[in-house]
Amino acid sequence: MSLFVFLTVVQAIVAAALVGVILMQRSEGGGLGVGGGGSPGGLMSARGAADFLTRTTKILAIAFVSLSIILAAVAVDATSSRAIDDTLDRTAIPVQTVPGQVPAVGADGVPAAPVQNDDPLAGVAQ
Repeated sequence: MSLFVFLTVVQAIVAAALVGVILMQRSEGGGLGVGGGGSPGGLMSARGAADFLTRTTKILAIAFVSLSIILAAVAVDATSSRAIDDTLDRTAIPVQTVPGQVPAVGADGVPAAPVQNDDPLAGVAQ
């Protein structure tokens, strides 16, 4: 289970980084809006920043999808190793009797459970 928690934390960090990188980009593809100084082919030019952010977005997106698939596989392995849960056991509970009292026996020889009628309209003729 610790692997699942570790991968979940890594997934959250990758998701936060992906959101941050996407928000830094301009909608027209200009990236950071950095212009002016520096050489036109340099990293801090508008084109260089856009290329860097685009590559970073691609890498983070691939990491996010890969981690999602791995987390799904780890979750299936973690939950499939359990035994069948039989807490809804439907075996009959024996009837409790007061000492000295003989329990009522049905036609099949099985002690009959006391009938409890909670319906307030049970005795009313319709």
